Amino acid sequence: MEQTLFVINPNSTQAVTDAFDAALDPLRMGDGPRIQCLTLAEGPAGVQTQLDVESVTLPLVRLVRELDARHGAAAAGYVIACFSDPGLHAVREATAKPVLGISESGMLTALTLGQRVGVIAILRQSLARHGRMFGAMGLAGRVAAELPLDLGVVELSDAARTRERLLQVGRRLRDEHQADVLVLGCAGMAAYRGWLQEQLGVPVVEPTQAATALALGRIRLNWHGA
Repeated sequence: MEQTLFVINPNSTQAVTDAFDAALDPLRMGDGPRIQCLTLAEGPAGVQTQLDVESVTLPLVRLVRELDARHGAAAAGYVIACFSDPGLHAVREATAKPVLGISESGMLTALTLGQRVGVIAILRQSLARHGRMFGAMGLAGRVAAELPLDLGVVELSDAARTRERLLQVGRRLRDEHQADVLVLGCAGMAAYRGWLQEQLGVPVVEPTQAATALALGRIRLNWHGA
């Protein structure tokens, strides 16, 4: 039986899904599980506010229940590909399969790569929401700083502008805040991870890759848990 890990974009911007779908190619293995990326059609264009986060929780629960019902044991697990981890705990209650959020996974991966974690957000209004998550995870003391690009989700497809802002913000986190590992705080930045790491000379974590790698490990090793 071929198993599938579903990686779900909770916003409706297909370009975001396409970006992290391509970024997951190094994790695709001939002996599986398959990685299938999906877009939540009823989601907002970008999950950028707390209201956006709450609005996609029940649609995500419904989608995961539908996938479980349709695929049964072949549905091996789920990744919620948004840095706000919307609906993470509700979805975990809706399925017995592994469910990973990219914020939780990205931050935990970063802790294995450096001591001081710098986070690149999309918008200034994201900072308080992310800060609450880091506090709830007990990680606030390891976050050197989080700085915004001041670009919305749909603006990330402007490659020249996004690269310019990523480099500016990444340098500030590295040089002014002494971050020795960076986390990209939006799934829409997936296409820029390798380039930014090369430019800055510090590890850069793309959280959808991090969550997918953790999910694949759990599936292949048959680890259970939340």
